[in-house]
Amino acid sequence: MHAIHPLALFRLSVLGPLASREHFERGDLNRIIRELASHRYDIPSSKRVYLSEKTIERWYRLWKKGGVEALAPRPRRDRGQSKLTPAVQDAILAYKQENPKRSLDTLKMILEDRGLVARDEVKRSSIHRFLQQQGLSRPPATIVVTERRSFNARHAGDLWCGDVLHGPRLMIDGQMRKVYLVSLMDDASRLLTHSAFCLGETALEIEGVLKQALLKRGLPVKLVVDNGAAYRAKSLQSICARLEIRLIYCRPFDPESKGKLERFHRVFRQQFLTELNPNHIRSLADLNRRLWVWIETLYHHRVHRGLDGLSPLQRYQQDLLKIRPLGGFAQHLDDLFYHRLARQVRKDGTISYAGQFYEVPYELVGQRIQLVVDPHTQQPIRAESSEGKPLGGVTPLDRQANNQRTRQRPPSVQDVLPSPPTVTNVLEHALQKQTAKLVLPLKKKS
Repeated sequence: MHAIHPLALFRLSVLGPLASREHFERGDLNRIIRELASHRYDIPSSKRVYLSEKTIERWYRLWKKGGVEALAPRPRRDRGQSKLTPAVQDAILAYKQENPKRSLDTLKMILEDRGLVARDEVKRSSIHRFLQQQGLSRPPATIVVTERRSFNARHAGDLWCGDVLHGPRLMIDGQMRKVYLVSLMDDASRLLTHSAFCLGETALEIEGVLKQALLKRGLPVKLVVDNGAAYRAKSLQSICARLEIRLIYCRPFDPESKGKLERFHRVFRQQFLTELNPNHIRSLADLNRRLWVWIETLYHHRVHRGLDGLSPLQRYQQDLLKIRPLGGFAQHLDDLFYHRLARQVRKDGTISYAGQFYEVPYELVGQRIQLVVDPHTQQPIRAESSEGKPLGGVTPLDRQANNQRTRQRPPSVQDVLPSPPTVTNVLEHALQKQTAKLVLPLKKKS
């Protein structure tokens, strides 16, 4: 005797008040079904807790006709068959064989864009089943489940997350270079405030992406980043402190703490990297142009399951009035992103930076100053005190020009001391002084 299917036993337990009745008065059947539909149930393999009246009635008819065995789930009659038309099947096979890494979402998008199917006519599950039948669908990777608390920021601009994704090696300006995708995402809307391919993953690249994000999307309240050395840079900490952005560090080796950005990286690999043709890339600008077109025209406009049917752009636009604008920071944004390096002024009035010597005002000799530098152009801007007070400009050292330059010299001793009295003869001068003392003043007549 074979075992009864657990789902059949559950359905029979729901039908208990109906199955125990041999006779119904007029209206009793519908009344009991309505009452059963109002109860909450722990439905196996489902998150739902209520059953519809039609479902309960259908189960009752099946039980009346075939007993508890009829309540067991039946295999699909079309199992092993696909409802996709032959033309669509051929297209799916062609697009998948052309690029085996193509995701289900990308295949669905291609079918719709090519006009082979209407928008949302074909489901991802239909494409997945067809690929499984053809042996072209890879089994899902094993996922280690860790207990976590899912959350969403309340408004756009409340929380941004930042991360770096290691990209492929491409021919950039005639050399094979590895590229890195530096991204900042708004947590509430999943919108990419800015993302760019860079040739490194240092604080300099992260700050460059942050600056562009601020110009486009305003100021976040919080910024969540990794605990790596690039994010621990004093320059990044200083920028966030001056812009009143709370900088928060994740636990080391914990990518799930930025789950939404990790999910974007998976979509990015499936829909962008798998479609990228390295033969078309000549420079970093070429690569970024393709990235920005994909983000602005495809990713930002795709409906997101976690946004109640909205796209990231639509969700972000709902909170435009709540986003903190740059305001007064806009006029000084470049200055806020300059780096400040401590330097000791030499006796010849010079300092060094990036292997070059620069002259500062000569009055600063021997003092310790801050050199303000544009890190992206490696161009010194000015000298500052430790309190941020401007101390003068900075000019490249030109030794040949200095050879013809008039120096500012300190005054000589003769210039400082008072000039001695001019006399023709020391004895005559002494005699004059002594004579002056002996001359009595004339008395006035009474």
